[in-house]
Amino acid sequence: MMHGTGVIAIAVGLMNVTTYAFTMLAARILGPAAYGAMAGLMATVLVIGVIQLGVQATAARRVAADPAHLGEIERSVVTVTLWFALVLGAILLLASPLLMVLLRLDNIAPAILVAVAAVPLTITGAQFGLLQGERRWGELSLLYVSLGVGRLVFGAGLLAWRPTEFMAMLSVTLGLCLTAILGFFVLRGPRESGPVSDRHTGRAVVTESLHNGFALLAFFALSSIDVIIARNVLPAEAAGLYAAGLIVTKAVLFLPQFVVIISFPTLSGGFGRRRALSLSLVAIVVLGLLSTAVAYLFPSVALFFVGGDAFVEIEPQLWMFALVGTALSVVQLLLFSELARQGRSATWFIWAALILLSVSAPLVVQSVEEMVVLVATIDGVLCLALVAIALRAQPSVSSGVPAGAGADGHVEGNGQLRG
Repeated sequence: MMHGTGVIAIAVGLMNVTTYAFTMLAARILGPAAYGAMAGLMATVLVIGVIQLGVQATAARRVAADPAHLGEIERSVVTVTLWFALVLGAILLLASPLLMVLLRLDNIAPAILVAVAAVPLTITGAQFGLLQGERRWGELSLLYVSLGVGRLVFGAGLLAWRPTEFMAMLSVTLGLCLTAILGFFVLRGPRESGPVSDRHTGRAVVTESLHNGFALLAFFALSSIDVIIARNVLPAEAAGLYAAGLIVTKAVLFLPQFVVIISFPTLSGGFGRRRALSLSLVAIVVLGLLSTAVAYLFPSVALFFVGGDAFVEIEPQLWMFALVGTALSVVQLLLFSELARQGRSATWFIWAALILLSVSAPLVVQSVEEMVVLVATIDGVLCLALVAIALRAQPSVSSGVPAGAGADGHVEGNGQLRG
């Protein structure tokens, strides 16, 4: 476990470093106005990525909890994912004119690229989930690294050639294609067919993936919609400043991502679930508060990573953006914990927070500072509500898995899943 934690932590760290290097590069080259458009595109990709993450969570949970049916699970997950990818890409292609208007883009080309990017993005969900469920941390780490490095390499070349939001989005699309191709080769080895049951049919995978996607849609919409709201309630320059501040938020949000990745297979069971959740929660809160302290004590350093002097007006609020990232990282962990046991309460609280933010922001927000204060307040209250739900939740056998079958195939005496 410690070896796997170290490998994933390094890989996710490299992915985050290269991803935010790409973001900083784009912010410096594009400037506030154009970067605001790019941030809107990236927020859209993050939201549509809920299908990818829904499939990943489904595959990881099922493989970790029922490894004897790995071959059957893989066939069902891959088939369902291909259909999801094609359908989602087609829908987004049809919706590209609407996206252009919503994000106030100069032309439709970047919106079309969002539709193209959705296909490899969704495919990687099956690849990541199968590797995560099998705890193949080395191969999974390779895919995570390729995701960030590919984006940075393509971005450095394309933005140097033509500094536009289209080239930024093309870099993201090419990086996703690279990872999906690499994932294909990683998983291409033959699988034993194994036993067949009615628990892992295509219909069952679709149902669980859509449920997970609905929950994750709420989270990623909550963590992304503020940049879209800012684009519509603030002047273009102020919206660009707010988008730059969100670089800090996203950095703090995804800094402890490895904790969620490592703990999810264990959270999918009953034995050790509470301990894993407690340790993960402590780790995430400590990392978040340390990041917030650094942003407060050394704002000039944080400003450098945001984009430099062009965004100096946002410097006094950067620690608040870090605090928002901390709250969102806690929400993310608690949501995945709920998905691991197939609960639903947390989902509705997140949707409620999203609605509250969407309704209240246009009424009370007139500046960048007011926007970040509102978001921090709503996310903070949401954290407290989800912690209360987690404390009351009792370990239970996840649906779709035979009672008493542990992640290693053994039966626990108390009938709970062993992670």
